[in-house]
Amino acid sequence: MTATTTLTIGGLLAALLVLVANLYPWWTGKRQMKQLSSFGKGFGGAALAASCPGGILGWVHSHTGGIANSVGEKAGSVGTGTSSAAGLSAGRLVGLSATGAVVVAVGVFLLVLSWKGSGAKEKKRIVGGAFVGSVFLLTAGVAGLLGWLPAALNSTGDQIVAAVQGAM
Repeated sequence: MTATTTLTIGGLLAALLVLVANLYPWWTGKRQMKQLSSFGKGFGGAALAASCPGGILGWVHSHTGGIANSVGEKAGSVGTGTSSAAGLSAGRLVGLSATGAVVVAVGVFLLVLSWKGSGAKEKKRIVGGAFVGSVFLLTAGVAGLLGWLPAALNSTGDQIVAAVQGAM
């Protein structure tokens, strides 16, 4: 798969199918928030990765779009007989600094620890949340809604560095 910053309607379809697959058991069950926590952890991890301009996390984020586009376009054309290759407005999170990157690394590390300590169903939900989050964050709307995230990560990292250096 190739890296992409443009999501197609097919890619959106793939993400929506994974989202529905994760929300359906919650909706038909007792609707307890703890049922959504694993999905939310994955989505949060994807948001952290999406704020990275490069590195492994940025690479994974950019390649998720290509996977979603390819799978979703195939599903759309096979299922409905129409083309779903039209692109959507692209968006991205920008402005992560070195201190914010520390917060991202710790956050993703915590997600990995959570994933390792989870059961099989929870692991699938974490991966599903990460996939949906990464795909949605390629769109202008969701990236615009979370445009504040890099600045918040940078500020948190600045505070950590200041506390360690005794500047507080």
